[in-house]
Amino acid sequence: MAEGPKKERLARRKARKRALDVLFEADLRDLSPNQVLLTYLERIARPHPEHLEYSKTLIEGVAQHLDRIDELIASYAEGWTIDRMPAVDRNLARIAVYELIYVPEVDDPVAITEAVELAKEMSTDDSPRFLNGLLDRIAAFATR
Repeated sequence: MAEGPKKERLARRKARKRALDVLFEADLRDLSPNQVLLTYLERIARPHPEHLEYSKTLIEGVAQHLDRIDELIASYAEGWTIDRMPAVDRNLARIAVYELIYVPEVDDPVAITEAVELAKEMSTDDSPRFLNGLLDRIAAFATR
């Protein structure tokens, strides 16, 4: 099922962006995503925006399944190790793989497109194509 009306799609995009911020910080500081999430929640204004619940779902889900997610990324990232990937790409891939594998209400093309669009905004010129190929391969595996 597609993500629904435009308002919901925009809220989910904001949620993914916030999740990326937290996962990126955790990655760079070598901290647990849940630990960074707690300090992040303290820093942002209250009342918290509604889309923050989905951000928390993504962050906690990635943290819970990080070993499996990273294993899939490493297996399908042709010619790249996880450590060699730009941190933004690595964490966008983690969010998208979490959605591909563990969030059935998000269609695979939506998860992939959202990661690619955020990569266009926040990463290198080659990142959108790299993530699209990587996530397409993982999605094909996940649907078997």
